[in-house]
Amino acid sequence: TIIGINYILKYIPIEINVSPVEDEPNHSPASLQQTEYERIGGRTGSSFFQTIIHLLKGNIGTGLLGLPLAVKNAGLLVGPLSLLAMGIVAIHCMNLLVKCAHHLSVKMGKPFLSYGDAVEYGMENVSWLSRHSVWGRRVVNLFLNITQLGFCCVYFVFLSDNIKQVVETANGTTGNCHNNETAVNVPSYDSRLYMLFFLPFIIVLVFIRNLKYLAPLSFVANISMCVSLVLIYYYCLTNIPYPINLPLAGRAVDYPLFFGTAIFAFEGIGVVLPLENKMQNPRNFPTVLYLGMGIVTTLYITLGTIGYIGFGEHIRGSITLNLPLCWLYQTVKLLYSFGIYITYALQFYVSAEILIPPAVARCGPRWTLMVDLGIRVALVALTCALAILIPELDLVISLVGSVSSSALALIIPPLLQIITFHNEDMKLWEMVKNIAISLIGFVGFVAGTYISIQEIVARNSSRHNSTYLNVG
Repeated sequence: TIIGINYILKYIPIEINVSPVEDEPNHSPASLQQTEYERIGGRTGSSFFQTIIHLLKGNIGTGLLGLPLAVKNAGLLVGPLSLLAMGIVAIHCMNLLVKCAHHLSVKMGKPFLSYGDAVEYGMENVSWLSRHSVWGRRVVNLFLNITQLGFCCVYFVFLSDNIKQVVETANGTTGNCHNNETAVNVPSYDSRLYMLFFLPFIIVLVFIRNLKYLAPLSFVANISMCVSLVLIYYYCLTNIPYPINLPLAGRAVDYPLFFGTAIFAFEGIGVVLPLENKMQNPRNFPTVLYLGMGIVTTLYITLGTIGYIGFGEHIRGSITLNLPLCWLYQTVKLLYSFGIYITYALQFYVSAEILIPPAVARCGPRWTLMVDLGIRVALVALTCALAILIPELDLVISLVGSVSSSALALIIPPLLQIITFHNEDMKLWEMVKNIAISLIGFVGFVAGTYISIQEIVARNSSRHNSTYLNVG
């Protein structure tokens, strides 16, 4: 299925042994390696259309639903323009990563490089970095783990917020969807209790260690999320208010929150290398990249803009929480929540494959299963605990985006191009451009992380004070 295949491709390195091409025996080693790299996918590889689908799914998730609030933080004019600029830069960085990995794979005689491989071999090109090149791979894997477990934290908050709203407004839900009423929660259980309710169900889900058993559920999850998005777009497009009186630019202090959410949404840089590797004709991958990411950027800009216009200052961390109090849109929340529930296992699978094998290798065969399941329970409990500590969907998304997504999508790829091609007549303007992109990513990393943590502390203090006053 799209989700299952995508997330296996997305971050798990694929070791492929390619035998020499028999009908081209006279090629030089360099050209033969190039030919092998371009023939990895072969006839059994992904088609042009399949690769686009995987690329789309690698970039569309909960981040998309948080973009209307992101546009609010940036402003009705500044937000869409910033999303367009960020989309262009993100696509450029994806292309840089592909070019660097392709160049290094030929140089090192490797048929395929993962993101971590590319950074490690790139550092070997620089004399004073070569002794520490293994840290390149470790840093990339660290950020990948932070990203994946961060996604899982977001999913806990998303599930609790949406299911809480459906349950607590069930008595007031009607069949009339032709007004702009949005769900108003009756004070009841805290959303963190819903997270604890979901905990055992998610633990049972991640005990499924073979993704092929999740394939039928993943297919249903894909359909559910697609139907939900269509209905969300339909509601937003048919309920645009006139006149539109919204600020064109937001407060400067809120812009880092926009940055974190937006870069969280552009989460698919880890998918580009495996997807190119698995294509039947990797020469067509640049077309796939520009077309697929062009569609993604268009979706981000349109939903972010019309979502903010439709709900204005009342927009919430996920646009699903603003949908009308009728059964059709309550069903949308349930469908998308089901998709997110299944996707949790697939996102979790990536970190499990990185963290569990080394631990299992240290114990005897009798303890293998117990250690495996124990680590799974501990990781799920960790993501649940972090979600309980930060039960604010918009701030969790912004924090994860600022901390890890900015590093993977903006900071590392330009630096990788510099260390890969610095000995090969790299143009000065290219070096300046790459340094500028990395600096922008670093500023976003620092400012986004700082503002997100500051807002988390402020909201937790406000929540604590409110609880204290209510009790008193």
